[in-house]
Amino acid sequence: EVQLVESGGGSVQPGGSLRLSCAASGFTFRSFAMSWVRQAPGKGLEWVSSISYGAATTRYTDSVKGRFTISRDNAKDTLYLQMNNVKPEDTAVYYCAKHSGGATTTTRSYTSDQGTQVTVSS
Repeated sequence: EVQLVESGGGSVQPGGSLRLSCAASGFTFRSFAMSWVRQAPGKGLEWVSSISYGAATTRYTDSVKGRFTISRDNAKDTLYLQMNNVKPEDTAVYYCAKHSGGATTTTRSYTSDQGTQVTVSS
């Protein structure tokens, strides 16, 4: 059974930093691309970033480029999102998702239903 458990969210002031983590189990983590998606209050799910199985390829939505960094530790079955210079519009529940294959171009096949709340406010 696929399990994805996020942590690291919290409240932070604009310009601050947070590091989100996603602990994976129930599948061969190192073989699959992974993504972060988010849902702001009253809005739909928005893709944020993806990373290929071996971390050779990373992709970001335009609004977070240069501020967020996605990474993974395949030895620890863990996905990360380093968030720097956060803005109020980054406020959302952040979820991690598993892809159907190793490339970032594959579809997201499973998204966590837990998430971690990030609130950016002064």
